This record gives sequence, structure tokens and C-alpha cells, in this order.
Amino acid sequence: DSNYAASLKATFRLLAKQEKGAPKEICEQDVYVCDLPLMTKKATFIINGVERVVVTQMHRSPGVIFEEDEDTPISIYGKHLYFARIIPYRGAWVEFEYDDKNILWVRIDKKKKFLATTLLRAIGIEKDSDILKFFYKKENIPVGKNAVGRLVAEDIVNTKTGEILAETNRRISEELLGVLKKSPQIKSIPVMITGIKVGDSLVKDMTISDTLALDKVKTKNDAIMYIYRQNRAMEYVKPDQATEYFENLILKNPKKYDLAKVGRFKINRKFAKIFKELGFEVPKETKKTLTVEDIVSTMKYMIDLNNGLGSDDDRVIDDIDHLGNRRIRAVGELLENQLRIGLAHMVRLTREKMNSLDRGQATPRNILNTQPVIGIVKKFFYTGQLSQYMDQINPLAELTHKRRLSALGPGGLHRKRAGFEVRDVHYTHYGRICPIETPEGANIGLITSLACYSRVNEYGLLETPYRKVIKGRVTDEIDYLTADKDDELTIAQANSPIDKSGKFTTNSVSSRHGGEFIFVTPDKIDYMDISPLQVVSTSAALIPFLEHDDANRALMGSNMMRQSVPLISPEQPVVITGIEDNIAVDTGAVVVSEKSGEVLSVDSRQIAVKDKETGVIDVYKLKKFERSNQDTCINQLPLVKRGDSVKKGQAIADGASTKDGSLALGRNVLVAFISWEGYNYEDAILISEKLVREDMFTSVHIQEFIAESRDTKMGPEEITKDIPNVSKDAMLNLDENGVIVVGTNVEPGDILVGKIAPKGDQQTTPEERLLRVIFGKKSEEAKDVSLHVPPGVYGKVSDVKIFERKEKLSKEETKKRVKEIEAKYKKELTNAKTVYDETVRALRCDKKNLRNGGFQPAVNVANSHKIVARPSGRVSEAKKKEELAKAKELFKKRQEEIKKAERFEKDALKTGDDLPVSVNKIVKVYIATTRKIQVGDKISGRHGNKGVVAKILAAEDMPYLPDGTPVDMLISPLSVPSRMNVGQLLEMMLGWAAIGLNYQAVCPVFNSAKEEEIKQQIALARKHLISKGVRKDFLPDDSCRITLYDGRTGVPFSEKVTIGYMYIMKLAHLVDDKMHARSTGPYSLITRQPLGGKAHGGGQRMGEMEIWAIEGYGAAHTLQEFLTIKSDDVQGRAKMYEAIINGKPITQMGVPESFKVLVKELQ
Repeated sequence: DSNYAASLKATFRLLAKQEKGAPKEICEQDVYVCDLPLMTKKATFIINGVERVVVTQMHRSPGVIFEEDEDTPISIYGKHLYFARIIPYRGAWVEFEYDDKNILWVRIDKKKKFLATTLLRAIGIEKDSDILKFFYKKENIPVGKNAVGRLVAEDIVNTKTGEILAETNRRISEELLGVLKKSPQIKSIPVMITGIKVGDSLVKDMTISDTLALDKVKTKNDAIMYIYRQNRAMEYVKPDQATEYFENLILKNPKKYDLAKVGRFKINRKFAKIFKELGFEVPKETKKTLTVEDIVSTMKYMIDLNNGLGSDDDRVIDDIDHLGNRRIRAVGELLENQLRIGLAHMVRLTREKMNSLDRGQATPRNILNTQPVIGIVKKFFYTGQLSQYMDQINPLAELTHKRRLSALGPGGLHRKRAGFEVRDVHYTHYGRICPIETPEGANIGLITSLACYSRVNEYGLLETPYRKVIKGRVTDEIDYLTADKDDELTIAQANSPIDKSGKFTTNSVSSRHGGEFIFVTPDKIDYMDISPLQVVSTSAALIPFLEHDDANRALMGSNMMRQSVPLISPEQPVVITGIEDNIAVDTGAVVVSEKSGEVLSVDSRQIAVKDKETGVIDVYKLKKFERSNQDTCINQLPLVKRGDSVKKGQAIADGASTKDGSLALGRNVLVAFISWEGYNYEDAILISEKLVREDMFTSVHIQEFIAESRDTKMGPEEITKDIPNVSKDAMLNLDENGVIVVGTNVEPGDILVGKIAPKGDQQTTPEERLLRVIFGKKSEEAKDVSLHVPPGVYGKVSDVKIFERKEKLSKEETKKRVKEIEAKYKKELTNAKTVYDETVRALRCDKKNLRNGGFQPAVNVANSHKIVARPSGRVSEAKKKEELAKAKELFKKRQEEIKKAERFEKDALKTGDDLPVSVNKIVKVYIATTRKIQVGDKISGRHGNKGVVAKILAAEDMPYLPDGTPVDMLISPLSVPSRMNVGQLLEMMLGWAAIGLNYQAVCPVFNSAKEEEIKQQIALARKHLISKGVRKDFLPDDSCRITLYDGRTGVPFSEKVTIGYMYIMKLAHLVDDKMHARSTGPYSLITRQPLGGKAHGGGQRMGEMEIWAIEGYGAAHTLQEFLTIKSDDVQGRAKMYEAIINGKPITQMGVPESFKVLVKELQ
């Protein structure tokens, strides 16, 4: 149960500072940092011997966001109040907000707010006039009446005396005008233009002027000190300390403040026009901290919004749920963030240790404590919210789990706090996130799935592909676009009609533009959707006639397909959507040939394919009856025969839930929509015994049971056949080591692994001690702690795995294992020798053969290396010698490889298995159970039409068709209208026609057969069957309706019934896993009441409503038993047990424990 990981080592150099000159190097060492789990080819991680998936997280993208504050009142100027946030990837948030007096405030890191102009001074714009010039245009006006009431743009100075006559931002009064008129050298006054044209009206912009008027801080240093005091709430401050704090906070230190690549990209994109207007240089992409330009532009943008400038001026409020403002964090990034925290902690500890160590002892290994890094990596993979146990019920579940997006997790949302807006489908989800596939319940909308063609770009934003349209003609050029680019473009629907040259055939084309659906002329179109599939995820894309289903039911359908259990003999659906093959291959469920060539040999465990070009043989190993994470069975079966030629990418072996290389989750079943004796009331389903008899819905489940022998305080536990007080019969199927033999049929209570543990020390008399010394140990000293089959498990032992430490292996056991290893590698050597001999024979045989390509390929066993000889045509003697030498060299190489592998396995046997501390031996027993479909199992179609099997009828009692064919399944007709999943009826009707005409109907999502086409197919099928000699009255009408006959009486039903073939799956909610009973069992320590739930062997809860029900019957004694001896009357139940054992009458009941607790509470 180990991890698939690589150990991460780093080289550290320790330097000692000298009084003078360069530092002196003490030493350099490699230090182990941590074990870093590696990703497998299938994009999973193996942690503790179990496959896990790290789910991708969606979070708020760094950048700047402008929002409207809907809760606060409108300001005194009658303006809406906006707020802006600059959100970094990590670091302090900078938030700007207005108050109702139209003053602009800022807060850093959610601390106390201060005036925005103070922040400008702190970042280096000190003078009032410098601040104002960014926000107001300036004009010079003559000294006269018109100047009264205007604001001065910069200090007006008497050049002779140097006296300031009017400060910046002062309003000119009559009095001030008089003073200015007296100074003859002042000819004009610089004033601010505060009016802004918005549409047709003029708006007065006073924000910065009013804010400056309140600002008492005048210099950069004072501003920094002021911000430090506000944020840190300290009275005495050292100036250097404050400056360092402020610069680290947002401006200079990328370790403390990081916008990340995406944050800088978003800010530069958002402020492109403002940077131009203000004459700023655009910050480089590598600049990860905030700049003066960013802060000024944010304020300018916000003031423009406040003044009523809108989208015409490129000033828009941001939508947080827009996919341009949400990004994706995959495993690499999530792990990087965790490692950064771990390394920072390690640095802290190292600094502390360096202060306490002597110089003489210091080496990197002594100083560095990598425990924090190891701990944080473990925490991330073992218990992190985004590291999940892989859903492996079937291949589709596996694929979906890896394509899942979660808004939860560290740094994300919390399901209790997430509102409705975050969960809702947004127009930017189109082609990026599936609007259908999401869980029902608390996580709805927070956990979603990637759409079929969606991908993540370098910034972590989701992109979807489109076909480029040039001058009304659709090209084959494909561009991937992000959500914010989408908004600026007009995009045509995928099913818009186009001719062969790519021109639109209609003058009005249905398109999308910025979230609106509009009709436009072809010349206005920029792009076109690539396929109707691009809107939905892989699961939803498997539902035929999806467009005819209500969204809620489609959601259930796509979720339930992931729960379908792999069947023994699955079948491809007769009505498919066309992506089943791709899904089967992409999940890795089917084995695919990596090269074109010919099949040389096939058995149940491996397939050998000879490469057509190089002659190398690749051997593909097959999985046989392996257990998945959810106890379903993974079994691969070859699809090819010896001598078949295969192409590259062709499926050569089926896996779980696949048939002929295509996904097959269930079976096609003949269904009738009819009520039958009330048995299919409330979504219950009736099935025919034929489904059970023919194993149509039989599945294999493999459970794992583990026995460990540990060292205890009393001594070691022992796995053995020598168990005290157990009959010979109970141990019949155990081998000499006390482990059950593979192939044994087992049932509840059988011993799987015999195990004894030493008993605790008991008081012994001196006589007993003497006897023990003479005769040795008593067997009574060991207690039986064997592993038994738990209740409800019946099946066959399919595999046993034993892991033990080297020193615990007996000599016989070691010899036996060595022989097995030798036999295995001897066989491989023989194979390699055969190949070499045949290569030599081919080279030495006559030249005619060679012309026909007479050469022998190499055997590449389990991806091992290739022995290749490639003569072609006539071969000269020299060439022949060269080829022989080459073949010999390759054979030697292969021999060495095999011997090396053998040595490795033998060495591993000497060292033994790597087991946890105090564990000496682990035995794992796998039991395979076949489960036929039975009453209580949950089954479902692909349209969210789920139900529970209520009754299994004999085939002869099922309603039958006029030709005598009994139907397989009866579903209530009332389950369709209110649910609005009409797709199931269309699937059934087309299914009937497809089986009649013997073909597979392909109905891609949003592009399925129309109703008329289906009726046409039914008519064709009828015609075909009539031509085969079937009577006309034996066949259904155009709507696939027919008169059925009651199987019990033979009387026809009065109305016609819709029949057809529907694809049905058996879901993982099996009644065998849910049924449970308790007579006596464990009790809770605190309340003394029985535990609850199947896992704890618990009882059924008796709530207040159940008490009312029994009171309603007046069953007083039954009720008393329920509330006392069956629950928490401890003395009562002991007396009751005694009375029953001794056959005495039942005495008085005691007082329940919970009543005593209540009394104590009241006291």
C-alpha cells in the first residue's frame, strides 16, 4: 500500500560570512526534501495503494474588478456608488469605494479605510497639482467675473514676493478675485475643467477635488506613516520600517504580492485605453506587483463609471460569474501553492536552528528540517478537499471525474455561503462548461464538468474552438477563444445551413453576440460553432434525443450513467450518439494497438502484435478480474484472433463496460409503457424472469478483505492454521499457512485468514506456572482473532496477496518463491532464444524467401526491448553477416535484461516487503460475487427515467405481442408526461425500427432524427418484416403502438400500448448492499442506545412519528419494549436475556438511560 512517487532532493550550499572578503563555503550536500507523488499515464495518483484524482479548481481570476454596490444609497450628487477591487494571486487586496458624500476611499487588506489621495501620495505623486492633472483637464482663463466659483488647477504665486496667492484646488471667491486683480503680473488663472460630457448632458465631476480638500497628509513620507498607522494601529513608528512595510505590501516584493501572469494580462487588457489616454507606458507582462499606473488607472476608471460613462466609452461593470473573470487551477498549480507554504515554513525553522547551532556542527542536513514540506505534501494528497478517491464504477465515471471542475476547496467557495448567482448557468459557459452535468443537492452548480471541446489556456482561462468566417464564408481555420473575446464577436450556430463552398444558404442566420441570441446577415458573422456537441460534457453527449428532454431529467440521466455497473455481457445501444467509441478509447478501458501490424498470438492474459514496418513485437498485457475502487470488476477480453491485421489506434481488447471497442453501459430491452396490477406505481418497474435467467443484468463485484499481523504489547500476532477451539471442518479450505485457497466458495462466517493473538496476563497459581515450565505453553494462551467473511457476502475467492517482512519468511517459503521466479524468467529466455533462432534461420534460408520479406520479428515482452533484423529483397553475403551480427547483439542484450530483471526480483525477495512499523504480515483476500438483478435493484434509462425493480414476473405471465413475444420490462406510462423526458419515447421507437432493420441508429446530440424520419423508419421496418413473412397485424403502427395480450389470461388489453427497445442500465445502488438486519449488536458508549447504519451493524431508528403510529394502534407493551429493553435500558436488557435463556417469565422493565440523563439535566 505504497505511493507511486519520486523522492525530491535538492542541493544546498552552506556559506559562512567573513569579516572581510567573500563568504567562505563550509560544505555542499544533497538533502532529501520530500516524496513527490507522480501522475500516472491515466492522469491519476496512486496514494496508499489507491488511485486518486486531484480535481481541477475554479476560482476568481486575479485582476481588477469593478462592481456596483446595490445595498448602499445613492450619493448626494444622485450618482450610483461603485467599488473596485484589485485582487492579486496572493497578497493584500486593494479596494476603492465611495461614500455617500462622493468621497473616494481606499482600504488595503480589509483594514481601516483612508482617502484615495493619501495612497497616491504614498506611491510618489506628492503635489496636489500632479494628482489633479491625471483626473482633470486644465484651461487658463482671464482674471475676471467668469473666474468666480472655478477651482484653481495649480498654485498661483506672486513672482516678485514668492507668496502663494491661491493654493491648488481652492475655489475662487469674489475676495480672492480682488486679491488677484491687484497683482498686475497675473494675467490669467489656471483652472480645472470639472464638467464631463456624458451622452448629450454635462456632468460635474468633483470626486478627486472633494477628496483632496479633506486630505490633511501632504508628503510621501507622511502618507506612508499614516497608512502604516491605519493598517497596524500603532502610535510610534520608525519611518524606515513604515516604508519597508508599504513597499512590501503592494509595490516591490513579488514574494509578498503577486498578480501572476494572468493578473497582469487582465489589468493591461482592461486599462489598455486608459493607459493611452493618460500617456502611460503599458507595464511589462513580467511585472507581477502593482505599479503607479495601475492605481491611477483604477481610480480614473472608477470615477468615469461614477460619472455615468458606459460601454460606449469602454467603461463597464464586471460580472464576477463571467468566465473571463474565473480561472482554472489544475494539480500542478495547486501543489505549487502548497509547496510554497511548506518551503516558507522550512525556511523559518532553519533560521531558528542556525541561531542555536555551533559553527563546527553545521551542515545543510543538520540545519534543514524538511518535515513541514513532507507534511504539507501528505496533507494535500491524503486529506485535501480536492484530492478525491477516484470514481471508478465504470469508464465514464472515471473520465468525468478527471474532467470535473470544482468551485470548492482551499481558496474557493464554501457550499453554505455560495449564493444562487455563482451556481447558475452563465451565457459564457457556452462551449466551455456543461450546463447539464452537475450534482443534485448542496453542490449543485459548484461542481461542474468541462464541455467536450473545451481546453485551458496558458492563463488558466477556458477556451472553446470556432470556425473562422471570412466575408460570409465559413473556412476550415479553427481558433480557440476565451470568454471575454467571445463578447466582442458574432458567432453563428453550428447547425446553420451552409453549402459546399462554405457559404450560408440563408440571408438571416441565428447567432450569438454578447449573451444575446440574434439573427444577422452572413456578412456580419465572425465565427461559427464547430459542432452541436461543444455545448455539453461527455456524459450528456451520450444521451440520444437530448434536445427532447427537460434539463432536470437530462441532468439525472447524465449523472446516472456514471453509476451504471459493468455487466458480464454488455451490449452496444441500438440508438447511439456516435461518441461511444471515443469515450471507450479515451478512458483507457479498451486496449488500443499502438502500431499497425499483425496479431501473432492471443491468450486471455496478453496479445502480441508484430509491427508491420519494423518487425518488432509489442506485447499488451490484459487485466483479469481486477477490483476497482468501487468494488466493480475490471476484466479485459481480446477482440482479435491470431493472424488478424490491425491498424494503429484500433481496439484489440475490450474492458469493463465496453463491447467491440465501444462504450456499453447496459442492455437493449423490449419495453412496454403499461400499468400492471399497480406494481409499477411511483416509478417502480416490472421485469421479466428472462432478464435474470439469461444473465442480461448480471454483474461481478470484487471485495477486498485485509488481515494484518502486528506486534502487540503481549507479543506478536500470528497468521496460522493452528487456531484454538475451532473445528477441523471450519479450517478445511485453509492452506498450511492458515490462508484460504483461491477458488473456494465462501459464505458469511467462513474463516478467510486464521490468526491468533496472545492473551493478556492472567493471575496464575504457582502450580500452573510449574506445569507450564515442564510442559510448555498452553494453547489457551492465544485467542482467536481470525478474519471471517462478513454478513451478506457470498462468493468465490478470486485472489490472495501476501506481503511480509523478509525475516518472517520460512526457508521452505523462500525456496518456493525463488523457484516460481526462476520458472517465469526461464520461459522469457526461451521466447527470446526462439526469436533469435528463427531470425538466423530466415537469414540463412534461400534468397527466394527473403524476397518475400523472410525475416523474423523481435519479441517485445511487456514493453521490453526489440530484437530486430530487417533484410529485404536479395541480400549480399556481407549484408547477411552484418544482419546476423546485429541479431546476435540484440539477443545478448535481451538476455542480459532478462537476467537483470530476475536478479532484481530475487533481491526483492531477500529484503522482503516494505510494511508499516509493527506490522509483520498483511494478507489480502479478494472475493468475487456475481449479482443477478433482483427486486429492490435500481435501474435506469439514459433520460433520467429511473426506477426500482418491484416484481420479477415469469416470462409466461408478462404481457405479450400478437406474435407471442413476451415483453421484457413494463414501465408506468405516468412516468413520462410530468417529467417531460420525451426523448425516451423517440429512442424506443427508433430502437424498434433499428432492430427490425438490423442496424445501429446514430443520433448525435441536437442533431437527432426528426419525428417524421422515425415514423418513416418504423414504416420501412414493417415493410421489411412483412417481406420476411411476418403477418401485418403482428406489427405496431407508425407511432410504435400495438395491442398487447395479458400473459395470464390471454385476453387483449383494451387500449393500444407503446412498445420499443430502450437502453437500460443497472445502477450501483444494489439492494444487496443496502439490506441489513440486527437482532443484537454494538451500543453507543454515551447514550447506551444501539448504533445506526449498516456499517456499524446498527438498528432502525424509532422516532417520535413512529411512536405516534404505535400509540395509534394502542400497542402499549410493544411500545414499552421499544423504548426500554430494545433501546437503552441497560439492566432491563440483561435481565430479559437471562429470562429468555432460562425460560422464565419476563420481569418488570427498567428505566431508560436517556431518561436518567434528562433527570440529571433538570436537576
